[in-house]
Amino acid sequence: MKLQYLLIAAFLTSVIIRPAVSTAQDFTPQEMVMEDPRIGLEAGLFDAEEAIWNLRKVATVLPPETFVGVTNSDLAFKDQYVFQGNYNGILIWDVSNPSNPVLAKDYLCPASQSDVSVYGNLLFVSGEGTGGRLDCGTEGVQESISHDRLRGIRIFDITDVRDPQYIHNVQTCRGSHTHSLLKDPDDDENVYIYVSGSAPVRPAEELPGCSSMSPSEDPESALFRIEVIQVPLDNPQEAAIVSSPRIFEDLTAPPVHGPTDAERAEFEAAKARGEFVVSIGGSSFILPENYVAPMAAAYFSEEGITEPTAEDTVAFREALPDIIAQMIGGGDGADEDRGPNQCHDITLYPEIGLAGGACEGYGLLLDISDPANPYRLDAVADSNFSYWHSATFNNDGSTILFTDEWGGGGGPKCRDTDPMEWGANAYFTIDEEKKMHFKGYYKLPVPQTDEENCVAHNGSQIPVPGRDIFVQSWYQGGISITDWTDPSNVIEIAYHDRGPVSAEQMEMGGSWSVYWYNGYIYSSEIARGLDVFELVPSEFLTANEIAAANTVKLEYKNAQGQPTYKWPPSFALARAHVDQLERNQGATAEQIARVRAGIDQAERESSQAIIDRLKSRMDASN
Repeated sequence: MKLQYLLIAAFLTSVIIRPAVSTAQDFTPQEMVMEDPRIGLEAGLFDAEEAIWNLRKVATVLPPETFVGVTNSDLAFKDQYVFQGNYNGILIWDVSNPSNPVLAKDYLCPASQSDVSVYGNLLFVSGEGTGGRLDCGTEGVQESISHDRLRGIRIFDITDVRDPQYIHNVQTCRGSHTHSLLKDPDDDENVYIYVSGSAPVRPAEELPGCSSMSPSEDPESALFRIEVIQVPLDNPQEAAIVSSPRIFEDLTAPPVHGPTDAERAEFEAAKARGEFVVSIGGSSFILPENYVAPMAAAYFSEEGITEPTAEDTVAFREALPDIIAQMIGGGDGADEDRGPNQCHDITLYPEIGLAGGACEGYGLLLDISDPANPYRLDAVADSNFSYWHSATFNNDGSTILFTDEWGGGGGPKCRDTDPMEWGANAYFTIDEEKKMHFKGYYKLPVPQTDEENCVAHNGSQIPVPGRDIFVQSWYQGGISITDWTDPSNVIEIAYHDRGPVSAEQMEMGGSWSVYWYNGYIYSSEIARGLDVFELVPSEFLTANEIAAANTVKLEYKNAQGQPTYKWPPSFALARAHVDQLERNQGATAEQIARVRAGIDQAERESSQAIIDRLKSRMDASN
């Protein structure tokens, strides 16, 4: 009998019981959205009212003084450290005790948007804004052409995490809005960085070889390509661009949707107030002041204007469409029917040799089996999507979700007047021919206010065995956890939300990104610092499923580098699968009870056997 119990515990997941896949149809969603406690939360920067469901907030820590009021961006993880990007540099938190994160280092080095990734003793940081300096200086760069400007990837040695050493940089023609780190399972000598840059192309006088001409006029154009950087691990100072793959070849302009009635009214009001409304990729945006100011400064500098007059400002406004056109890929009309000229995010899944490219107007599936030479396998477009922003695979790589950052992340796009298919997630299965097939949408199910920037943003898988569970940021919509095991019927199973930063006007805030790492959920709050959460049992997720997820331990994790989750044999894993078997009604109550009793018996006897062996060894040594 003892052998039988041990077999149940050891082989439940692969030999004795293989439960039916859990689907969202097994759950009952919330009754009515208007009863949702997230509605009507009181506003406040550090004292906003909060709502939480099926989660426990473990900690909230504020950034140091020099980083307060500056945008917190993405996260990376290594050992007991969380690396948090910020437009002023990098914050490194020691989360040995997740309920009490301690600031290990604040490294002042301004450059938007400071996306971060780590591998071994190396830290990589993106820089795209025109004010970033090679020397990390805080005075910025005022000249339109300067050899002091950093736009690309910074590399730090973090052998001593509390004392990062800036050792190298790799400059790129369009900077690095985001980047993705690829560790090829078959290459232990290098890592690769895929760079996505969406800024204007730099003048060749600043960085030789940069061209903003259309590819039809200049085959070496910096448009319509990505950069791949090879980093030799034994000599990272030799990191350099090794290829510039043109993964957008033959893509035509994607279908787009126009503005909503509410947006049209908003744009007209903004114009009347003197604000700048621009069109990017077929969609209109109110350009934030922090975007307008550097473009205006560059324009006036190029025109030799030191003290702009009202007429100069009118001239700048008239020139702005051409400036924007140059930013997004030329203005001569030669390539107006072409598809995207850059990706926003590329999620790399090296264990399966695939990547998901969220590339402005398209979602791409890439082959990355040769890290330096990725190529496109498939591309999908959707008129409901405005800006393909990020991608996530499920654990076995059979399904992929893409997010739509409609409005660019700075607008309130989760109001009850906003379409549920816009600013949402879209889900696709991947067939054996590596083609993607649309299955459905999901959007945050509770309306947010006019004062809250809200749209689909960054997240990651939570390693619940046998299920696809995703934790995701929605800016000031908070964080939401969904079950997308059935990509045609996605449901929410947990959330956390705060009231607006301000009750009077829209001010940027909310969760930029949120990721699971070694048993906890970490959220980078744009305006408020770092939040730490943990799952709690609910009707959607059992204590055993949570315990099994927490047996997965990672040495490091990067936002756009997806690991394969592997569960070590454990009694928690066995119990989790039994819970799922019960939820899916895959066995009778009597059968479930017998299996559970067998697992309990096996665990008791295994524990006693271990104790007996230890006592025997102690006796022998004495």
